[in-house]
Amino acid sequence: MKRILVIGCGGSGKSTFSKKLHSVTGLPLVHLDQEYWLPYWVEPSPQDWEEKVKKLIAEPSWILDGNYGGTMDLRIARADTVVYLNFPSWKSLLRVLWRMIRSYGKSRPDMPAGCTERFDRKFLAYVAAYNKTRHPGIMARLAKAPASTTVYVWKNDREIRQFLDQLSGSRK
Repeated sequence: MKRILVIGCGGSGKSTFSKKLHSVTGLPLVHLDQEYWLPYWVEPSPQDWEEKVKKLIAEPSWILDGNYGGTMDLRIARADTVVYLNFPSWKSLLRVLWRMIRSYGKSRPDMPAGCTERFDRKFLAYVAAYNKTRHPGIMARLAKAPASTTVYVWKNDREIRQFLDQLSGSRK
C-alpha cells in the first residue's frame, strides 16, 4: 500500500482512521478538506481543484482522506487501495452533530484556517441522505476500479480496528 484513498460520509470517521493509518504506515497524510477549502469556506473553481488533485495524486505515496465526487475517479484510478467507510446514516449523523457541538466556532486540525465549525443544516441533510443518494454511485465507481486496486468496504468500527491491528502486527 503506497497510495490509499479513504472515502465515506461526513462523520464516518475518515479523518480519524486516516490519522491512525498514517501513524502505522508513515505514509504522507492529506486531508482533502484542507486542500479544497479556501479560508472562510470559499470554494475553488472546478478547474483549480482538479489541477490541485492531479498534483496531489502524482506523488509516489499518500493517504488521501475525503470524497469530492468531481475528482473521485481520478483518485480511484491512481490509488492502489481504497477504503470506503460505509457506516449507517444515523451513526454518521450523530458523529457530525457531536463534532459540531464540540468544535463549534473553532477550526478543526483537518480543516484550513478560517473554516470554523458551524451548525450547517444543509450539511446535516447531506449526511442524513448520503447512503440513499451517494452510496449507489460510489459502489458503481468502486466496481470500475482497476483490477490491481484493493477495495475495502467497511460497515463498522470493529472492521477498522481489525485492519489496523493486523497492519500494525505485520509492520513489527
